[in-house]
This record gives sequence, C-alpha cells and structure tokens, in this order.
Amino acid sequence: MSRLRVVLPALVLAGLLISCGTSEKDRMTEEFKAFLTKYESTVIPQNREAALAYFNATISGDEADYTRAADLEVELTKVFANKEDFQTLKRIRDAKAISDPQLRRQLDVIYLSYLERQIDESRLEEMIRLQNENEKKFSTFRAEVNGKKLTDNEIEEILRNSTNSAELEAAWTASKEIGKVAAPDVLRLVRMRNTAARELGFKNYHAMQLELSEQDPEEIATLFDELDELTAGAFAQLKADMDVKLAKRCNVTVEELMPWHYQNRFFQEAPKIYDVDLDVFYKDKDIVELAKQYYAGLNLPIEDLVEKSDLYEKEGKYQHAYCTDIDREGDVRVICNIKPSYNWMNTTLHEYGHAVYDKFNDRSVPWSLREPAHTFTTEAIAMLFGRLASNPTWLEQVAGVPADQVEKVADVMFQSLRLEQLVFSRWAQVMYRFEKAMYENPDQDLNALWWQLVEKYQMIKKPDGRDNPDWASKIHVALYPAYYHNYLMGELLASQLHAHICGKILNSENPRREAYVGRTEVGTFLIDNVFKPGRTLLWNDMIENATGEKLTAKYYAAQFVN
Repeated sequence: MSRLRVVLPALVLAGLLISCGTSEKDRMTEEFKAFLTKYESTVIPQNREAALAYFNATISGDEADYTRAADLEVELTKVFANKEDFQTLKRIRDAKAISDPQLRRQLDVIYLSYLERQIDESRLEEMIRLQNENEKKFSTFRAEVNGKKLTDNEIEEILRNSTNSAELEAAWTASKEIGKVAAPDVLRLVRMRNTAARELGFKNYHAMQLELSEQDPEEIATLFDELDELTAGAFAQLKADMDVKLAKRCNVTVEELMPWHYQNRFFQEAPKIYDVDLDVFYKDKDIVELAKQYYAGLNLPIEDLVEKSDLYEKEGKYQHAYCTDIDREGDVRVICNIKPSYNWMNTTLHEYGHAVYDKFNDRSVPWSLREPAHTFTTEAIAMLFGRLASNPTWLEQVAGVPADQVEKVADVMFQSLRLEQLVFSRWAQVMYRFEKAMYENPDQDLNALWWQLVEKYQMIKKPDGRDNPDWASKIHVALYPAYYHNYLMGELLASQLHAHICGKILNSENPRREAYVGRTEVGTFLIDNVFKPGRTLLWNDMIENATGEKLTAKYYAAQFVN
C-alpha cells in the first residue's frame, strides 16, 4: 500500500506535466495560426498592389508612378516593421513549441522578413524613397554621345559592332556617366543599410542579407574562392586568345586594348571572337513566338504570361529585363526591351524561366511559402533555359535554322557558350567581392578598389588616370545589393539540373546538344521537384531531393571548365 501511495502521485504528476506541455504546444500553435490569419489578410492584398504599382512605374518611367510605388512599398514595409508583431513571432519561435513542419517553416520565413525591418521606421522609409529615386535615375538615364542621347541597347550595339576605337571609347565613357549621378545616393544607402544591420546585431548589411536569405557568408566566400581557383587557368588561356583576336579586329596592339574593346559595358558577356554570328539566326525571327512555342512543348505554356507582359522598348521605360510575380496566384509578368538578336532570345528564355517557376507553384502551399526555394534557384531555372539560345538542337528544331547551317557552327557555338560562362564567372567574382568589401568599409577608395578587382579577375586594364565611380554605373550595385553572387550560384545549379535531366530523366546520349525540345517529362520533373515545393524546404534540401545531391560545382566544371 505504501509503495502504491508513492507511485500514484508520481504518475499523476507526470501526466500533469505532459498535459501542461501539450497545452503549451497547442496554445502556441493556435496563437501562430491566429497571427497568420491576420498577417495574410493584410500582406497579401498590399503585396499585390505594390507589385502592380512597381510594374506600372517601370513601364511608364513617370515620376507620379514611381512615387505611388514608393508609397505602397513604404506601407507594406511598415507591416513588417511592427515591433509588437515581431516580438510575438520571436516569442513563439524561441519557445520551439510548434511541431507541424509547414507551420514551423512559415514561422521561420515570416520571422526573417520581420527581422530585416526592425529598425527605425523613419529611416526605413527614407531608405525606400532613396532607393526608388535611384531607380528612377537609372530608368530615365540616356547616355549622350556627340550630342545624341542613346538607349542602353544602342550603346551595346556600338560596343558590339564598331571597330573604331574612338567611337568605342566615347560610347563606353558615356555609359559610365550614370555612375557619377548615382554614386552619392548609393553611398548614402550603403551607410544607412550598414547602420540598420548593426542595430539588428549583424556585422554589416551584406552579411545580414546573406544570413536573412538563409546563406552562410563563410560558405559563400569559400565557394567563390573555389570557383576562382577552378576557373582562373581556363579563363587566362581564353583571355589570351581573345586579346589577340580583338586587337586584330580593332587594329590595335594587344597592349593597347582597353575596356571599351571588349564589346560590353562591363565585360560581363563574351565578346564575339569566334567565327559565328548568333544574331544572324535571329534577325528575322519573332523572339516571343519562339519562346511561346518552346515552353508549350515542355507543357509549360506562357501565352497567358505574355499577354500581361511588356516586352518592347518605349520612352522612359526600364531598360533592362525582369520578371515579377504579382499575386502568387498565376499573374506573372515580364519586362523586356526585345530586339531580334541572340542576346534578347537568351534574355526572353531566361525571364520566362523565372515566370514558369512562379506560374507553376503549388496553390495548396501557404502563401508565404509559395515562392522559389531561394532567389538563386529561380535564377538557375532562368539560366537553364537562357543557355538554349545557342544550343544547336534548339536552333534547328525551334528556331527553324537549317540543319546544315547549324552543323557548320555547332562546335563553335559550344566554344562561345563556354567562353560566355567563363567570362561571366570572372565578372561575378568582381561583383561579389566589390560589394562585400564596400559594405565592410564604404569609406575606402571604392573607385580604386573596383579597378583592382577588374584587373585581377577580368584581366582588363584601367584607363590611365581614370578615377570615376564606375562601380555605381552597374545597376545591381546601386539597386539590388548583395544579390549578384546568386547569379553564379544559379549557373552551378543550372549545370547540376541539366546533368540530372540528361542522365536520369532523358537518358540523353549527347548532353551538350540536349535542349529538351518537346519533352514534357522535363516540364513535369521541374514542376514536381523544383517549382511546387516552393519555399517549404531549405534550398539545399530541395536541390538534394531533386537531383540526389546538394549544390556542387562539379557539374559546372565538367560542362564548361574541364
């Protein structure tokens, strides 16, 4: 009896403890569900309205439209800046009481969105408005050469086609003038962002952005060091060959080659050093129709997306290209400035790669998780398809180029793609390392730092005596901070996905020529394994589930370096 009297209270106490634990778990779960209901009722309509306003502003270039876009972004940001809501999220998250995986993932994602904005609201609003003011400067800027204002497309045409060094220098120099206009505000933003990041406990804004996007800054640094070692030798060999050909083309010595001789404002794209003009294949083609035809063959139709997009040049319009998901319900739009050229075929395939990722999300997944696993995973899909613009099979079967014409240049086209990849990888090194260093110390000589990195990684000489903020003429430095490294990570994943598709889905005998034309099983694979999971998984878990491996550089090396 005495033993029974001792045991029974212990069992009762244990039961009470379990009951209390269960009650706490249920209470936290219900509290977060209530938070989610309120959050979604506010954020979903505001996000849609802000996305539409931004889209309209970039089409018109109108100051009133940009002001409205900024106002709506400020209002949306204030939701995430709410200190009371953040404390609620932090308390629930710290308790670690939510066991449902999908609810827990929503909590993590929303918490990170709030954390970034836990700074003084007036400073946050000032940063947003300054950012939008700079965006307007880039949208409306036109380089002036000999009294004539030129679009970015026109500048690129001169750099790509002219062999007159004086004309090339004038166009290149004019394109950099936006740097002088933008630099003061960019530096103001850099310092404001750093102050905000440090207030939140981060080393600087660049480090904060990586961590908030669930990337480890040290791992990214290691990856870029590895890629530098991986690509340096192959790039140096190609660069030497390139310099000989470009010098001959422009009737200068190799020693006289300057940045404007490399056929691009930033040497971020490969110059034409091989005897193939890819523009010839597209000069009489309907770029949009080709993209529609191709994606339809994968069972990833884009006709509905094209209807709402804005794809051609007009005065005041944003001069670059982007894709935006308006509502995460299928209203996905693309901005382009299409010309019948290889570059714009690549870009159109690229942007609609982003678009199908967004279009084919899983509507049963909660709204906050109904987006790509990471920004670089959507870049990977865009790059996977953008690369096809120079693929022999794609040119023949989609663009309708006669087989004999394609065969004459097939090997050269691959060499061009390889050059394109290596040139871009070295340019990405410059961007990543410059931004990292700029946010670590914005008071250093950034003009000198920029050219030191350009000379080291791209092997291009700084013009004698040049001391201008050329770094600020790159729109991503000005407007899309701590983002560029994701492009190169996207290239790695694009190669990994391509290897998996060729080896496991299609059993392709010639991966170099595989373009998946008409292969609906590729579309199915991407929808089921990449698009639909959305952000329910951490990006590396999604990649491992889809390909059997976490992100690795070995497939990129096998495709373009070795």
